[in-house]
Amino acid sequence: MQMRKIALIGECMIELNGIPFGAMTQSYGGDVLNSAVYLARAGGDMLDIHFVTAMGTDPLSEGMISRWQQEGINTSLVLRDSAHQPGLYLIQLDEKGERTFLYWRNNSAARYLLQHPDYPIVRQQLQNMDVLCLSGISLAILPENDRQLLLIDLKQLSSEGKVIFFDSNYRPALWEHETQARECYQQMYAITDIALVTDDDEASLWGDTSTEESFHRLQRMRVKQAIIKAGKRGCFYRDLSGCNATQHIKTQPVTPVVDTTSAGDAFNAGFIAGLLNGKSVHDSALMGHQLAGVVIQHKGAIIPQAATQEVTARFFNSNEIGENENARDDDTSASD
Repeated sequence: MQMRKIALIGECMIELNGIPFGAMTQSYGGDVLNSAVYLARAGGDMLDIHFVTAMGTDPLSEGMISRWQQEGINTSLVLRDSAHQPGLYLIQLDEKGERTFLYWRNNSAARYLLQHPDYPIVRQQLQNMDVLCLSGISLAILPENDRQLLLIDLKQLSSEGKVIFFDSNYRPALWEHETQARECYQQMYAITDIALVTDDDEASLWGDTSTEESFHRLQRMRVKQAIIKAGKRGCFYRDLSGCNATQHIKTQPVTPVVDTTSAGDAFNAGFIAGLLNGKSVHDSALMGHQLAGVVIQHKGAIIPQAATQEVTARFFNSNEIGENENARDDDTSASD
């Protein structure tokens, strides 16, 4: 199998996790960056993973970039901005591991990625990629004009045959209003090969009340394939290029749930790693579930490498995940 080059476009912030004025740990995270890290761990030797963003020249930026490199991520497309620093967020957890966030990101370096004088070099290098991944947050943090420029670039790259994965990851606070987000997503979905969405986000932004409604809307918006992540219910997949049945891939209960931060990002990484390594949709989704299941048993967006080694090793053992038709749970009714 030929090595695949994949570029993930997004932001990374400083993460503070703990109790205000109490015990606090520092790390880093950001939805697409989280996926890049877990993809580097799960993807094997056949994926060349690049992270595309802008960071500062401060010690925290230096430290984060160094850690990405240790994870095996190619940082040659990380631009350095001496006028801006990375954003910051604070995670607070309740007793069930559910999280709330406070953000300080309005003047982050990643917001000004397309205004960087070296962005044209990055844009040229994206032509050498096989796969591009980004999220609704990747788009939302940009100023409106820059957002439109990125969409134009992505449309051209799509026309050149790049495969595009898009995680809708809708965060209302990042958009001026709902209509702005909808219009942007419609443009993005028109060039999306595989959409990775969450049932809660689809209900929040579009008012969807079922996976069937979401699949029909995504099909109208010209998405080719879609995964709908549904928490404890697992996920639902449909090829939207025709009248195809929905696959319901269940997940196993996990205890204890310590922190749900980055669960969806880890699922994305496992799913993409599977597809790009030639696995079926079913097995790729199982890998996503298993990786997310490990992540939510630890605090923070990025958990220790040792914690993910077992599940990623199992992934490449066909006897563990395998093409077991008896394990497949197809839901031909395509309903909730």
